[in-house]
Amino acid sequence: MPDNKIQSQNNKPNPRMIAFKVLMRVEGRDGYSNISLNEALLAFKPEPRDRAFITRLVYGVLEKTEYLDHVISSYTSRGTRIEPEVRCILRMAVYQMAFMNTPDSAAVNESVNLAKKLKLFRATGFLNGLLRSFIRDGKQVKLPDPAKQADQYLSIQYSCPLWLVRLWHKSYGSEICEKILASLEGRPPIYLKVNTTRVSTDALLKEFQAAGVKASASEIIPDCVSIEETGDITLLPAFQNGYFHVQDASSQLCCMAAAAGMEGGVVYDVCAAPGGKSFSIAELMGDRGRIISCDLHPHRVELIAQGAGRLGLHSIEPTVRDALGECEPECADLVLCDAPCSGLGIIRRKPDIKRKPQAELQGLPDLQYRILENSSRLVRKGGRLIYSTCTLNPAENAAVIEKFLQNHREFEPCPQSLADEKIRAIDEPDWQITLFPHMFNTDGFFISSVRRKD
Repeated sequence: MPDNKIQSQNNKPNPRMIAFKVLMRVEGRDGYSNISLNEALLAFKPEPRDRAFITRLVYGVLEKTEYLDHVISSYTSRGTRIEPEVRCILRMAVYQMAFMNTPDSAAVNESVNLAKKLKLFRATGFLNGLLRSFIRDGKQVKLPDPAKQADQYLSIQYSCPLWLVRLWHKSYGSEICEKILASLEGRPPIYLKVNTTRVSTDALLKEFQAAGVKASASEIIPDCVSIEETGDITLLPAFQNGYFHVQDASSQLCCMAAAAGMEGGVVYDVCAAPGGKSFSIAELMGDRGRIISCDLHPHRVELIAQGAGRLGLHSIEPTVRDALGECEPECADLVLCDAPCSGLGIIRRKPDIKRKPQAELQGLPDLQYRILENSSRLVRKGGRLIYSTCTLNPAENAAVIEKFLQNHREFEPCPQSLADEKIRAIDEPDWQITLFPHMFNTDGFFISSVRRKD
């Protein structure tokens, strides 16, 4: 809802106030950054230049929070006693001076003015003094010694919570940990899965070329295309004709593993919305067989139905179903259980994930195990069960599926068709694979495959 504090004296939206409001809403866990930002931009309709400024400032502060807080803490002993509103203004100011082309004087003056508009009068001297000290020091930032405090150094250098750096360091080693962190910077690619029931990859690439869309085929994944500089994808004739759907390359690899050897049969996708994996499996199976594509929420099931309709896939049966609910036992040849997870593999797409408290992860493995165990009842003898997540956390990945095998002797590991060593970064059994962003610029992902014994 519009806030009159956002309007400046000339009745134009104040871009810094808009950014501040969005950031405080995200800080208070009151909304996701992309939704909160879009709502603010829609409500206040800033000019294009201000819109770009606001967008960069919001996402920049969220992506660089640890670095910005390190700068702030270098100039004050207040620590956590800084009011959240004041800390937010400081983060915005330091980001403008360190990473944008904002003149130092403008960053300081506008930050002080913003504090006054918010009636934070007692903080104006503190803000002014801290920011000018940063300027006097040449905006040089002293980081922890990487030889003595490696995790602290990486946390600040790559602006990632210390607990997450330690998790990746412990789980995957220092080299891979730093490569994951480095991969989080910059924009992730947009990958498409070609709908081979309607068009070939070569034909789609030619259509993109004619439309001025920069696109290229993946070197490792069949019928996978990356695109750049597209604008609104939904306006492309190729989208409207159902020639592709958006799906990260890692998820496409998961579908390849799932659909390997399948020419029909019954498939359950138990946590399917918005439907990307169901669509890919249907295309890989030539739109034969039955794919029961499930979600708990009717409006998300409708998204699956709309996507399948646009793509012309008739084998998909969108279904409202609780992944923990009752099911018909041993009815499916293949069950895909892409479980709800912490999302640590998709941080570069959703930077808010870094701001989640570590405690929120603790209950996930139990939920994932219960969904996996219940989903396994659907698998018939000789059928396969794929367990996957888009996270990089062994407690949610290998630990869950290995616990399942220990408790369910009727299942056994099933080697994957993705056992090619060129996509592996760590030592794992051939029925598991962890995909890392730094390997082929995909999302972080985990895929495992087991089989119900005959």
